[in-house]
Amino acid sequence: MWSLFKVECVRFRAWALIAAAVHLCALGFGTRLADLAQQTLPVYRAMGSVYALAGVLLGLYQMGGYRRGSHWVTLLHRPVPPARIALTLCAAAGVVLLAAVLFPTLLLAAWQQGTTARVVDLRHWLLPGSAWLVAMAGYLAGAFWALRGPRAALAAAALLAWLALADATGVAMLAVELVLVAWLLALVLCAFKPDVEATPRGPLASALLALPLSAGAYLVFLLLLFGLEFLWIAQGSHPLNTAVPPRGGHTEVERMEPRARMLKALREATPPDLAPLEAAVEANKPQTLAVRLRELPQRNALANLAPTQFDDSERHIRWTFSHDRMRLQGEHLLDGRAVGTLGIGATGAAFPRVALPIGQVPGLPEGDTALLAGDTLYRYDSADRNIMPLVGIRAGEPIIGAGRVGGRWVLMSDQALYVFRAGANTGNAPAAGGPTRVALPEPNARLSSIDLVTLDDGVLACLVYSELAHTEDGARPTRVLLRTFDDGRPTLLHVKPLSFDYPALHRYRSWWPSPALHAVLRQAQGLLAPASPLSAAPIPMPIVVLAGGLMLASALMSAYWARRRALTGPTRLAWIVFCAALGLPALAAFVLMKPRPGGRA
Repeated sequence: MWSLFKVECVRFRAWALIAAAVHLCALGFGTRLADLAQQTLPVYRAMGSVYALAGVLLGLYQMGGYRRGSHWVTLLHRPVPPARIALTLCAAAGVVLLAAVLFPTLLLAAWQQGTTARVVDLRHWLLPGSAWLVAMAGYLAGAFWALRGPRAALAAAALLAWLALADATGVAMLAVELVLVAWLLALVLCAFKPDVEATPRGPLASALLALPLSAGAYLVFLLLLFGLEFLWIAQGSHPLNTAVPPRGGHTEVERMEPRARMLKALREATPPDLAPLEAAVEANKPQTLAVRLRELPQRNALANLAPTQFDDSERHIRWTFSHDRMRLQGEHLLDGRAVGTLGIGATGAAFPRVALPIGQVPGLPEGDTALLAGDTLYRYDSADRNIMPLVGIRAGEPIIGAGRVGGRWVLMSDQALYVFRAGANTGNAPAAGGPTRVALPEPNARLSSIDLVTLDDGVLACLVYSELAHTEDGARPTRVLLRTFDDGRPTLLHVKPLSFDYPALHRYRSWWPSPALHAVLRQAQGLLAPASPLSAAPIPMPIVVLAGGLMLASALMSAYWARRRALTGPTRLAWIVFCAALGLPALAAFVLMKPRPGGRA
């Protein structure tokens, strides 16, 4: 096996060196344009797609070459188990990808840490390993495709989709990638045998292929439904592109201008002081929060949810947040030299949470920048080059939104809305006295818009919860009208449930094809990731009946297919139970795996 390993390494040596050189040049060019270590998740996903594609091509070329006729017989005609031969080929490909993917990224990280003032944290040293694992996953998917053909390759495609959609961060993401690589390697080892077209034997080998193959069929079905939605849009009756949105629905409220939306909410609420409130909305332009986060940044995450850098244009300094130091690290923009670190206050204390710069917030002096970190909003003072707390909320409630409405600060956590009256001091810190806290009825993930108008004695807020109304989230869209007073009194003026604009068949399109598989995929997506604040709502009974009917139909059709394929009793029962539990996607996997007559699946 050592000789085969060396032959494979020598065979791809030139290609590996060329790929490494091209990769290093591309990274070097990219780092001259931007700080590649501080990019957001979409950028890293695009780079990971390139690594995965390179791995797929390598797997197709290597295994596809051996898979042809006499080459396959010659390769397996050795006095060693086929699994050892497969492991040798995969190990050689791993070395090739080490040279082409891992080493260039390591060299870039070492160069950036040793010769520049840019931030290189521990999490950045994990990126080369993550890139190599992504490339290995692509290679194993390509190898499995070459061995088993495009029908079974749907299983490998589903596992790669899991990699792209996983919510895990940091070291947890590396663990998910390791699980994925191990699963793909198991598929390759099961397929690497003289009769590669044979159905996997044994329950474990069958399950390793049947589960991701079912997931692949499920994803293909969702893509078909997505295509049908495009036809619905082209037909002109889709709620998003109708000339007149459905009356009383969330689309009608979303399309309204903020002032019209607030006036409609006031007239339906009919508060005692309706006339002066209407006059205030007419006289003042409704505003929204300057920034609102959909997710909270996680320490040591491999990618940034939002940029962690900001520039001090007066001093020509770029400040970057370091996850290791939990402070800002400065770089001079003119000559690239290090400026030092910056923490909270005169002592330079570390931030309690990851700090995100949100730019120039109204009310701050020119050149100053606001930063969100945990339950406190901080202010970077360009003149004094220091960072001081500006306003904070209840401990343990991270700020996910901030803005200024007239002479008041408005901060939002995932649990409540806070309103502070700004003082007359420099920097407009809050005046003496506690904030007004209003508990929010729904999680931030469901909030689609928030409109704010300043009043003489407080703030009027209109919130629309319809962000997930077109999905299987299940929560009814609502419009909420709140009023806060400077003396601390919160008032809930009106809550109006809005009607769903999409039929239940469309909203639950990812659930009814296979409820069990939907639950499994949701668990896989959230594996080792922070818990979601959303809670599941009850499924409408017609959708439950539809899903049950499809599961029963899948069981009946699987029984018919198993009889045609002459499967034995235990194997036939296992497939029927599998198809009954996972529905039509499992039936599709059963058909694609094509058990031989009299064989065992």
